[in-house]
Amino acid sequence: MTEETNQNPETAIKLESLSDPKSSRTLKIALGISLASLLAVGLLWLDSAKNNQNVEHALASKLDTFNEKNQQSLALAKNADTRSSEIAARAEILEEKYNESFDQQAALKALYQELANNREERMLSDVEQLLVIANQQLQLAGNIKPALLALQAAETKLLGYDTQKAVQLRKSIENDIQRLQKLPLADITSISLKLASLTQRIDQLALLSDHRPSERQNSNAPELSNNPWRRFAQEIWQDIKGMIRIERIDHPEPPLLAPEQSFFLRENIKLHLLTARIALLRHDEVTYKADLEAAQSAINLNFDVRESLTKNTLDEIKNLTNDHIATELPDIEPSLRILNQYKLSFVPSANREAKVRKQP
Repeated sequence: MTEETNQNPETAIKLESLSDPKSSRTLKIALGISLASLLAVGLLWLDSAKNNQNVEHALASKLDTFNEKNQQSLALAKNADTRSSEIAARAEILEEKYNESFDQQAALKALYQELANNREERMLSDVEQLLVIANQQLQLAGNIKPALLALQAAETKLLGYDTQKAVQLRKSIENDIQRLQKLPLADITSISLKLASLTQRIDQLALLSDHRPSERQNSNAPELSNNPWRRFAQEIWQDIKGMIRIERIDHPEPPLLAPEQSFFLRENIKLHLLTARIALLRHDEVTYKADLEAAQSAINLNFDVRESLTKNTLDEIKNLTNDHIATELPDIEPSLRILNQYKLSFVPSANREAKVRKQP
C-alpha cells in the first residue's frame, strides 16, 4: 500500500482531497452544475428539435403553396401564350382591315372631292338661275323687289364657299343688292289698288246729261202765298222765269247720251284706268300719265263735277298722275360675267375626267 502510494503521488493527493470535507462539497456542487448543464442542454436540444420540426412543417406547407402557385403560374403562362397567339392573329386581321380601311378612305376622299366639285357646280347653276331671274325682273318687268329677293338668295348660296372666285362673285352681288336698296321705290301695290277702286267707282258717278233743270227749279220754287192776288202775281212771275233760260256759252253744252252711249263712255274710262294699271306694272310712266289724263278729261267733260264723289275721284286721279313710277334700274351684267368666268374654271377638269373614263 505504501508502495502504491509512493508510486502514484497524484492519486494520493486526490484521495486526500476526497477525504477532505470541503473538497467533497465542491465536488458535489460541480456535479450538480454538470447535471444542471446537461439538463439545460437536453431541454435546449428538445426545444431546437421542436423548432426544427415546426420549421420543417412550415417549409413543407410553403413548398406546397409554392408548388400550387407555380402550377397556377404555369397555367397562366400557358393561357398567356394562347392569348398572345390569339392577339397576334387578331393583330394580323386588324392590320388587314386597316389596310382595307385606308384604301376605302382614299377612295372616299376621291369621291368626296368629286362630290364637292359637283356640289359647287350645282351651286353655280342655282346662282346663275337666280341671277337670270333678277336680270329679267329688272330689264323686262322693272320689278325691283323680286330682283332684290333673287339676288339675296344667290348671296346666301355663296356663303359656304371661300374660294377667290366665290368671294369675288359674292362681293359683286352685294354691290348690286346695295344699289337696288338705295333706289326710290314706288308703292306699286298701293297705286294699283287705288286704280282698281277708281275703276269700280266710275259706275257710281252722275252724268251731266242726267241733270234736270226743271226738277231743280221746281225743287227750288218758293212757297206760294195764301193771299189770292199775291199768289196770282207769284204764278205769273214763275211763268215769266220759265220762258227765259240763261246758259253759259264759254263751255260747250254736254251732249245728251242714250243709255247705251253712257255705258260705253263709262267702259272707255275704265279702259283708260286699266291701261294705266298695265303701264304701272311695266313702269311705263308716259303711258301711265297719258291714260290718267285721258280719264280725267272724260270725267270733267261728261260728269257732274259739283258732286262730291266726282270731285274726290278727280282729286285722286290728279294725285296719281303726279306720282313717278319710272326709275333708272341698275345693270347686273358684271355679276353675270364673273359667274361665267367662275363656271369656265370647271370645264378643263370635266374634260380630263371624260378622257380618263374613255381610256380602256
